[in-house]
Amino acid sequence: MLYRVRRGWPTRYSGSMAHSSNPLRRGAWLALLAAVSFGVTAPFVKIAGAKAGPFATAALLYLGAAAASLAGWKAKAPEPSPRARHAPRLLLVALLGAFIAPTLLAWGLQRTAATTASLLLNLEAIFTVLLGWAFYREAIRGQVALAVALVAGGSALLVIGGSGAGESSWLGSLAVAGATLAWALDNALTRPLSDLDPQKVVLAKAGIGALLSMLASRLFGEASPELPQAFALLACGAVGYGLSLRFYLLAQRRLGAGRTGSIFAIGPFVGVVVAWAIGERGMQPTALAAGLLFAAGIYLHVTERHRHLHRHQGMEHEHAHRHDDQHHDHAHDPPVIGEHSHPHRHAPGEHAHEHGPDVHHRHEHG
Repeated sequence: MLYRVRRGWPTRYSGSMAHSSNPLRRGAWLALLAAVSFGVTAPFVKIAGAKAGPFATAALLYLGAAAASLAGWKAKAPEPSPRARHAPRLLLVALLGAFIAPTLLAWGLQRTAATTASLLLNLEAIFTVLLGWAFYREAIRGQVALAVALVAGGSALLVIGGSGAGESSWLGSLAVAGATLAWALDNALTRPLSDLDPQKVVLAKAGIGALLSMLASRLFGEASPELPQAFALLACGAVGYGLSLRFYLLAQRRLGAGRTGSIFAIGPFVGVVVAWAIGERGMQPTALAAGLLFAAGIYLHVTERHRHLHRHQGMEHEHAHRHDDQHHDHAHDPPVIGEHSHPHRHAPGEHAHEHGPDVHHRHEHG
């Protein structure tokens, strides 16, 4: 059944939302969790995948991600599942983010110091911010622009301070940089999928990526890791690719591609700290200054507030929603309380409240 939102044009609202939590703040914390989950695994992927082929490593990482999605927690309310129309985009993001990117990373890690590789992963955030602007014209200005600049400055300090850490080949570094570009494209293309059930999106993407990687590994006759290393890679995949991607999708739902990518740049810094902690003494004093810049950038992201008068075009879609957010006032018989999902239609409207670039607020700014 299709429900119609009972709001005419041009209805205006000026009061605060009943469900008043700042969506940008919640999204920022989710993006930070995604970054930490991903960053902590990079040094361990290098160690566990040292004697395995890059396709075999990628396959195990995304098998772990698929397993994590199957064992993941359930959402508080049903969310829309991927449909046949989403298949081309799912295949493309799986090819980029779950096959090409992890294979390049695994190959590059075998030829690059863990600290250097972690630093190069900062390129993903820069690429994602640029692609978020290019694809969706996301507004990156004011407080958000300063936050992005601080995070980019911290990344530059890490690269400058860690440029001499360990032995790295230029081909290995180029492969890691290529992985960041593939993941950035994946991030940008995933944005329209972020309003679907994240558990099923992760499962589909990880399953396709693991299958492609296993087929490529067999085709090229790659060496497989020993059992302890294989289990380590599965664990890294579950945390750094499965759990991290779920957090990333939930953050992107609230923040859009650019802001989420900016906060995700903290991940490589976490990787540098972990690499140092487990014995690679390549971290330079500039890492402390970089950490301070990252902290300032995160603070600006977490404290961002975005409120203005904006117009909504009429639309018809399905996603998890509540009835106390000024966007969903259609009737249910009997009434429904809390978050739920079903197809519904919005009439055009106009109002002002705090919001992020979610499914209802992907308007342009100036």
